[in-house]
Amino acid sequence: MSSPSLDQVQAALATVNDPEIKRPITDLGMVGSVEISEAGVVTLTVLLTVSGCPLKETITRDVTTAVSKVPGVTDVDLTLGVMNDEQRAGLKETLNGGKAQREIPFAQPGSLTKVFAIASGKGGVGKSSVTVNLALAMAKEGFKVGVVDADIYGHSVPAMLGVADSRPTQVDDLIMPVPTPSGVSVISIGMLKPRRDQVVAWRGPMLDRALVQMLADVYWGDLDILLLDLPPGTGDVAISLGQHLPGAEVVVVTTPQEAAAEVAERAGTMASMMHQRVVGVIENMSFLPCPHCAEDGVEHRLEIFGSGGGARVAATLSGRFGYDVPVLGEIPLDVSLREGGDSGKPIVDSDPTAPAAQVLSSVATRLAGRGRGLAGMQLGLTPTRSA
Repeated sequence: MSSPSLDQVQAALATVNDPEIKRPITDLGMVGSVEISEAGVVTLTVLLTVSGCPLKETITRDVTTAVSKVPGVTDVDLTLGVMNDEQRAGLKETLNGGKAQREIPFAQPGSLTKVFAIASGKGGVGKSSVTVNLALAMAKEGFKVGVVDADIYGHSVPAMLGVADSRPTQVDDLIMPVPTPSGVSVISIGMLKPRRDQVVAWRGPMLDRALVQMLADVYWGDLDILLLDLPPGTGDVAISLGQHLPGAEVVVVTTPQEAAAEVAERAGTMASMMHQRVVGVIENMSFLPCPHCAEDGVEHRLEIFGSGGGARVAATLSGRFGYDVPVLGEIPLDVSLREGGDSGKPIVDSDPTAPAAQVLSSVATRLAGRGRGLAGMQLGLTPTRSA
């Protein structure tokens, strides 16, 4: 058998994506040298962006597997190197595509990424659980999904996605989002702290700077959908989001009781004040299916937290805004939903047939299928004087 050609090996390497950047390592300048012996042994060097790359084992496995499949290859001798400053600068230029630093890609007129901000009036309504499950459900439908944990004080998304102790790779001042087993990419202020238990005690300007950093300084690539888990209430982050991403669409999460519904209406009203469209309401902890009646094939809802909160919020916001704000779904109380968040295995993955998972998946399908709104987009139209 003849030894493989260099073109064959390069073609195989082009099928290997960097696990963080999600682009071929050949396009990123990560392939250093390639030599092929007459016996079919391929000796090559792959350059990591930084010496402590957290996914170097994944890169080693993927490169070895791809090259080994080339006809005539008898062995792969892979060495991992590290990019020098000049090579890193070249990579950064490639990723930025010549764009100005600190430009939020999702705010640009040509952006095709759907941006959904998940908001609530008060804490404790399960907003973060809803966010991560929607993200995974959308990813399962084949979409490229990113999550920004914008709940600066109460950041819990990394733990819910099973990457609580992960840290993002940084190429100079460009940050790579952390990939998850589900394919969803995530960034959180919790990942940027020196210690996981460190308390964030910031006010207005610092909060705004943190949000901009997670949107502009992170290389998100070509996302289909970006979800932002907002802090509860109508504070600084909600205002900053409206200023930086006026085209974002808002989903309001509430629970059935009166107290939660009343403050949820304020969160929706704040979004409208920032010229963002509220696309729906999700009622979490809607009811508890009676386990005894279920055994007899009878549906009996135990309304632990009352009823009608989601419908009331939707009706109030619809009347206030002059357009339909629907109830997207009513998520029942489910032990698996709570357990999935604690274990880092969200229910839409760990128990997809559970009633709560089915509701969340249905909401995800409905949101992902929405057309991109025109709010916040420049249409490039110039008024002309009529004759």
